[in-house]
Amino acid sequence: MSSLETLYQQVILDHSRRRVGEGEIPGDVDGESYQVNPTCGDEITLGVHVKDGELVDYTWAGDGCSISQASISVMAELINGKSIEEISQLYKDFETMMHSRGKGVPDELLDRLEDGAAFEGTAKFPNRIKCSLLGWYALKDALVKAGVALEDQQ
Repeated sequence: MSSLETLYQQVILDHSRRRVGEGEIPGDVDGESYQVNPTCGDEITLGVHVKDGELVDYTWAGDGCSISQASISVMAELINGKSIEEISQLYKDFETMMHSRGKGVPDELLDRLEDGAAFEGTAKFPNRIKCSLLGWYALKDALVKAGVALEDQQ
């Protein structure tokens, strides 16, 4: 195993344990999404607060494999303080990476994803792609329910 693979494994393990953004979903969120991966039982509920068309706060709760829980933790860290335009780009980048089937993506995309780049290896395994994307799909859905759509990326 290369030192980069070892580092990426450590990032996933660390985030699955410390879970950035996890907490009880308050009752007054502007949008909430529940997502489940029926293949393995991962589940996520994510709530967002939006003000003037921008994400101002979010909380998530979930249960599942270390990949799904780490992915949403990394996502929460990445989107913190970002504009909707920046979040849209991160969403597009993460989705592009996950649909690459592990064949590689541009380095600048990986740089933008920061710790999210650790999930590039999971793109080689179709059953793990859903685990990695679950939190991102919950974010997109919760924002739509709050009246904020991520920019059309495709």
